[in-house]
Amino acid sequence: MNMQDVLGLILGGGQGSRLFPLTRDRSKPAVPLAGKYRLIDIPMSNCIHAGIAKIAILTQFNSVSLHRHIYTTYNRDIFTPGWVQILAAEQTMQSKDWYQGTADAVRKQILEIKSAGTKYVLILSGDHLYRMDYRQYVEFHVDSGADITIAVQPVNRSDAPGLGILKLDATGQIVRFTEKPKTDDLLDEMVSGNDPDKPYMASMGIYVFATDVLLELLELEGDDFGKDIIPASIETRRVMGYVFDGYWEDIGTIRRFFDVNLDMTRPDGHFDFYSPNATIYTSARFLPASEVYGGQLHNVMLTDGCRVLDAKIRDAVIGLRCMIGEQVQIQSAILMGADYFETEVEKAENARLGRPDIGIGDGSIIEQAIIDKNARIGNHVVIRGSDERPDEAGQNWFVRDGIVIIPKNAIIPDGTVV
Repeated sequence: MNMQDVLGLILGGGQGSRLFPLTRDRSKPAVPLAGKYRLIDIPMSNCIHAGIAKIAILTQFNSVSLHRHIYTTYNRDIFTPGWVQILAAEQTMQSKDWYQGTADAVRKQILEIKSAGTKYVLILSGDHLYRMDYRQYVEFHVDSGADITIAVQPVNRSDAPGLGILKLDATGQIVRFTEKPKTDDLLDEMVSGNDPDKPYMASMGIYVFATDVLLELLELEGDDFGKDIIPASIETRRVMGYVFDGYWEDIGTIRRFFDVNLDMTRPDGHFDFYSPNATIYTSARFLPASEVYGGQLHNVMLTDGCRVLDAKIRDAVIGLRCMIGEQVQIQSAILMGADYFETEVEKAENARLGRPDIGIGDGSIIEQAIIDKNARIGNHVVIRGSDERPDEAGQNWFVRDGIVIIPKNAIIPDGTVV
């Protein structure tokens, strides 16, 4: 398969309200992941490993940091074929609207898709966590003679009612689609897998189209692929299901984001960034090795440029440039770190203003929490979430799904209890 014939089209996502406040100042694909990456790095890396030379990212909401990350990370030199480009929502003579859905976003970029000159279009989400060989995926699409191929994942009966379920026939062709089937009778009708533990096929929201077919389907009414275009195509087009049984997560809520990150800190975590053949790429940084002076670390993902004094840290992701003071206790937490190191002059100014330095102050306790970038947590602060806590908000903090979130650039004074 010549992957020069494939356009990788990554959907940058909408407002991302279910990930608020992490999406207060950034788009979903720009949300930090595993201490040093961003969610967009996953589909970008998968595309690079598959040899996809032409990659476009459709962006709209809070996109400045995402644009900056793409431009500083994924540069192709003049001797490398292809390109990485951003297709931002824009007003034109034909349309004054924002993207109204996944299909509408692609529809508004038809001219760019045509100009890419590829035979196939691979449509991806910018906020999923998985490793997939897109080359094998596209080869399956071509070999099966499909107009559309949808990546599907086997799921069990308890998960099926919350997903879009596709029924496959014996040849792998999709013959029926049901969004979130609830009744037992309907679930029984949608069984199509051979695994009795996972007999249902859930759509992953990853599609391959022949370009000419995509352009024809975009003339149909409807703004969303999953709700409108795909269901309308099943009866008139050859729509195939590509079964992917590897690890995959749609990181759409605070709870999923929290659980997925902490899962990666465990020795038996489901997703491992350590891979000799499938590196996950991200922005190149020139940071010193992290320094740890005393304390205890257990199941900790510790990234570059950190300084940890005599602290006890368990089940945690410690992001770039984290400064953690003495006698700090951290458990079940994600610290996203900082965008820069503070100078001694800046620290002196902080002291004059009675403002904490960026990082975690001495004697603080953090449990079941997410500390976003550049947050200033003072001395002897207690930040503690619990599964029983209702959603609420205070000054410079939020609770979502029992998890306390300290937003980007927030200041939490000495002695505060959250």
